[in-house]
Amino acid sequence: MRNIESPLIHRRDWLQAATWLGAAALIGKSRADDPRPQVVNPRATSGDRKHAPDWQQRLTITVGNDQGDLRGETQQVIQAAVDHLSGFGGGTVRLLAGTWRMRNSVYLRSNIRLVGEGDKSILIKEPSTSTPLAADSDWFDQEITLADSAGFALGDGVCLQTKNADTGAAVVLKRTLVANSGNRFRLDRPLRENLWQLGKSTCSTLFPILSGDGIEQVAIENLTLDGNRAANDNLNGNYGGCVFLQDCNDVGIRQVTGRNYNGDGFSWQICHDVVVENCRSLDHADLGLHPGSGSQRPRIRGNQLERNGIGIFFCWGVKFGLAEANQIVDNRIGVSIGHRDTDNLIRDNVIRGSLETGVLYRPERGPGFAPHRNRLEANQIVDNGGPGAAAIDLQGASQGNLIARNVIRETRSPAMRVGIRISQATEELQLVDNHIDGFATAVDDQRKG
Repeated sequence: MRNIESPLIHRRDWLQAATWLGAAALIGKSRADDPRPQVVNPRATSGDRKHAPDWQQRLTITVGNDQGDLRGETQQVIQAAVDHLSGFGGGTVRLLAGTWRMRNSVYLRSNIRLVGEGDKSILIKEPSTSTPLAADSDWFDQEITLADSAGFALGDGVCLQTKNADTGAAVVLKRTLVANSGNRFRLDRPLRENLWQLGKSTCSTLFPILSGDGIEQVAIENLTLDGNRAANDNLNGNYGGCVFLQDCNDVGIRQVTGRNYNGDGFSWQICHDVVVENCRSLDHADLGLHPGSGSQRPRIRGNQLERNGIGIFFCWGVKFGLAEANQIVDNRIGVSIGHRDTDNLIRDNVIRGSLETGVLYRPERGPGFAPHRNRLEANQIVDNGGPGAAAIDLQGASQGNLIARNVIRETRSPAMRVGIRISQATEELQLVDNHIDGFATAVDDQRKG
């Protein structure tokens, strides 16, 4: 076992460290200098979303297959409970033991807690079907015509896909079928995009199992979500997953199992203060956890992430996040961090058995786009990548990252494996007290000088 430290710490490295310390001191100072009394015994006050009483009981609806306040075996009965409580300002939807067959998402609302009985409360996606569109629909239309409507029903969630006729860019829309005459179907919302046959437009019954759009103060707890991967086409994680959130705030996902989705497990886009704790994300085609573009302050703790395309994927501009004490095992890539992902802390995780690499700092398009000032600390990074791979691979022009006190170990064979590979364009990197063992090359530093 070798104790590897940075061979050279430049003056700019010390400046970077000073910047971190200064920022921490500033945060502490701002809190200490607030002269106002602390809020104690808060009251329910109109419009106050920051402080509220911790009520002992809340309005609750139970939902079961054959017992409970509402009964059924599809998403519609769950949606009815969510919408009913939303009309009264929120509450708890409690799913009893049972199985619900999903032909559309459950659309969550603000101030809703959806809680089940663990592996006894199962939401499973029905098999998908797909067909071309048989007629053009313009951006102002609110209807589509299917070439073959077999397998489609009113109430179905659908994904409409085409290519922009001018740019060739992919267009993806999610809608619900609400009325029909033969193969003509009315949608719940206008298209606002052109769906033309020349773009090879299609309609598929693809959707997230749980969806949230523009909501806040939501909890999802103690459920099992099954994407039925073998019977469903792929849906990109920017649009779907077992859980998919868009433009949301203050969401807690705890003790939820998401499995077998042909896409992502848990994906949240431009969502802030999302907490994912003690969940399992297993056997997804793409990403286990996907803190998406622009998401601030995600907290990812104590999760089991196995056999996914990527365990944790920090998308664009994810900042001030925490990934801690997760088991990230047998994924293609363990952790991937890249485009303007800055000031994140990844610590105390087990990252093991990745097919390509344990931790990837993506190359991006130059220094302005690279991941900066991230901290990788006290992780167990073991047996990752093929014979020529790096356990930790810093590609591109990242700056100011810290890699400290990690155990980076290879127990299979040294082959041509590398513990830490550092690209030529990397700047201001600090390697501190890492224990690297079993590799052909402990540190492959490609920087000049």
